[in-house]
Amino acid sequence: MYKIKTFNQISSKGLVRFPGSYEVSPESVDADAILVRSHKLQDTDANPNLKAVARAGAGVNNVPVSAYTEQCIVVFNTPVANANAVKELVL
Repeated sequence: MYKIKTFNQISSKGLVRFPGSYEVSPESVDADAILVRSHKLQDTDANPNLKAVARAGAGVNNVPVSAYTEQCIVVFNTPVANANAVKELVL
């Protein structure tokens, strides 16, 4: 089972997309991945098991990318997701 630690309130509509082989929780210990919105991550939020950090939104200014890259932790974001939400609101 893969563990994903969340640091912000993530919509349950998005979390249901994770199959049963994932444990998604703010209490996950030694997580394989981190899912974050606006929370400012620190170097100390990483653990030896961490493989990836996903920023739910545009930019990664709240993630210590250089420090995580040195530890071979992949960091990525989802900039188009916000644009789609704005488009839907406008329509």
